Amino acid sequence: MDVLSEVTGTVWKIVVNDGDTVQEGQTLLIVESMKMEIPVEAPAGGQATVLVQEGSAVEEGMVVARMNDA
Repeated sequence: MDVLSEVTGTVWKIVVNDGDTVQEGQTLLIVESMKMEIPVEAPAGGQATVLVQEGSAVEEGMVVARMNDA
């Protein structure tokens, strides 16, 4: 399952490591946009793969992580 950024901004902080098992609603990373910090949360539980790096520019609707069944 793809995880999308809801806003255009910069990846401020990645909270989880690749391969971590996370729960639905857990914050995966934080995007900074217009001086606001917007958390990107897991839409479902499973194993997370983060596809961006801290400092990367992201656009609204861009795939920033992927969830796999644990």
